[in-house]
Amino acid sequence: MKAVLDASIFFSDIKPEGELYTTPSVCDELRDIRSKGNFEKLSAAGLRVVSPGGGSLDRVRAAALTTRDSGVISDTDRELLALALDLEAVLYTDDFAIQNVATALGVQTHPITQRKAKRVFWKYRCSGCGKYYDHDGECPVCGAAIKRKLK
Repeated sequence: MKAVLDASIFFSDIKPEGELYTTPSVCDELRDIRSKGNFEKLSAAGLRVVSPGGGSLDRVRAAALTTRDSGVISDTDRELLALALDLEAVLYTDDFAIQNVATALGVQTHPITQRKAKRVFWKYRCSGCGKYYDHDGECPVCGAAIKRKLK
């Protein structure tokens, strides 16, 4: 089994099995001794650091727009999802936004220490006047913050 690992795995004591992969941007997020030590152990066991293809990144961006998670997931999150698509791998993550986009893409996810996320559909509502939008930011009507809410 192929598995793509989010940074969360390196902060835990979970020992994933199979062909293990992660992205260079995840490696950049590992700053403390514990996570770097876990990364070194998994690297010695065969963990590969790979960048995803551009076509899969485009698919991830489109899916994140569909699920309305595009403002929440980071470039690292997009790369992880794209790599899981490229490799047809299971994605190990606790991030609910990543899991939501993964579901839309048909990518299987495996939670690390949290419960598995349910599919969520977001809407955006102005915190001032209550008008609904399809994005977050500042309300053009009243100037208050537009916030993400569950449908």
